[in-house]
Amino acid sequence: MPNRTTPDGTEPDSPEEATVPFNGLIRYERQMPIHQISYYLCGDIGEPQHYTELFYTLRTASETDLIYLHLNSPGGEFDTGLQIINNILASEAHVITVLEARAYSMAALIFLSGDELVIHDNCQLMFHIYSGSFAGRGNEQQAEVIAVGKWFEKAMGRICTPFLSDAEIGKILKGSDLWMDSDEIRRRLMRLQRARTKSGATRKKPGTATGGAV
Repeated sequence: MPNRTTPDGTEPDSPEEATVPFNGLIRYERQMPIHQISYYLCGDIGEPQHYTELFYTLRTASETDLIYLHLNSPGGEFDTGLQIINNILASEAHVITVLEARAYSMAALIFLSGDELVIHDNCQLMFHIYSGSFAGRGNEQQAEVIAVGKWFEKAMGRICTPFLSDAEIGKILKGSDLWMDSDEIRRRLMRLQRARTKSGATRKKPGTATGGAV
């Protein structure tokens, strides 16, 4: 078989050597609008009809949106708080809950529901069992007490675990109050973050901890 040569008398490159040389990566970019929205949950958490704008914002936000919930509240209506939490969990936005002073009772559960948790210095969380009044016939009140108790117990377990241990939740359900300051909150959140990083878990809730102001 005759040898193939180039005009200058040299052997031609092999197919591998004749490929187009690599000239570097090409950048592909898609620009999307980013909205940063802030709400301040201050004072008592009231009736749900006062929070419909927040619900709508959470439900219609896109994955590029940032929604900040700044908390300074002693708590309030249990069902309103749950509706806020359920909308946070259903939102496509990145929801950042910011503890700015105190978050007691229902407000503490809202704080734990963020994708990212920001804790300022000199703040407090407090967890305790629900309080309320019941009306109606005796058998109706007894049934309502049992139903609300089961409802609250399930909500506490789903929202507060693993930030709170099973033993701590058990004590709360028996009537104990659990208080913690900023240092203790950060310690617990960093411990959970290290555990998730080590295991490779990618849970959306509860979020990561961040210190300082926003």
